[in-house]
Amino acid sequence: MPEKRCCMLAEIAGFIRVAGSVSLAGRGQFKLILSTDNPAVARHYKKMFKEYFSVDTVTSIGEGSGILRGKKYKISIGPEQLSEQILRETGILMVRQGMNYITDGVYDGIIKTKCCRKAYLRGAFLGAGTMTNPEKSYQFEIVCTSKETANDIRKLIGSFVDLHAKTIQRKNEYVTYVKESGQILDILAIMGAHSQYFAFEDVRLTKEMRNEANRRANCDQANIDKAVAAAEKHIKAIRKVGIENMDDKLAAVARVRLEHPDASLTELGEMLDPPLKKAGVNGRLAKIIKLAEESVR
Repeated sequence: MPEKRCCMLAEIAGFIRVAGSVSLAGRGQFKLILSTDNPAVARHYKKMFKEYFSVDTVTSIGEGSGILRGKKYKISIGPEQLSEQILRETGILMVRQGMNYITDGVYDGIIKTKCCRKAYLRGAFLGAGTMTNPEKSYQFEIVCTSKETANDIRKLIGSFVDLHAKTIQRKNEYVTYVKESGQILDILAIMGAHSQYFAFEDVRLTKEMRNEANRRANCDQANIDKAVAAAEKHIKAIRKVGIENMDDKLAAVARVRLEHPDASLTELGEMLDPPLKKAGVNGRLAKIIKLAEESVR
């Protein structure tokens, strides 16, 4: 539960904006319906409406349809539960030229402070947000029914340091999303999901260590393959030219290469008398390869 009442209202507003629908209840009155497939979320907001507005909401359970099969929990707020007051205080119902109208997007007046922006984002995520299993991929998203709301939530996320969300249209919905793992971690911390923050970070670090180990193993294998191919090329050239046809310097390198086909250039240089650096060994072997190529001509 948010500690400040302003944050409590901001979180309620974020949840209503993405998970609520408004209908007429007769005589110009309004009925507000909030839907979620998570019973914990339903309990959380039932408690929050009681805490902030001192109203007892009505919760019902139904069946979802289409791809949203399963239990659907609905919180109903009618005129007797101050539905109009709730809609006005959350910036969803306003008056223009003496007429009531339902707004779209995020009401600026409710997210003036950083703590309220955090709370609004938390409400929007609990209402219509998902996050993929970090073991598989990284994606945080909030699904909105309007382009304006999706863009406003993108701006809301972008109001925090180093966070950059994007929006995309998916059929009849608009999705605000973040794919970078570090930014998702920051969003979890901003929303106060601390246990999930550490669980996500643990998975991310494990994946990074595993990937780094794989990269190193692949790199080592590639270096081994490259060294083996180079040694085979050296030996082939030495045999084609013949040690007896080389000067003393080339012959010395050729002998240690034939005797130690698995050794690196650095190791070959240490075996020579006097020792020779890697570049010197490489230069002499290159000359042997050139002599072999010239002998073919």
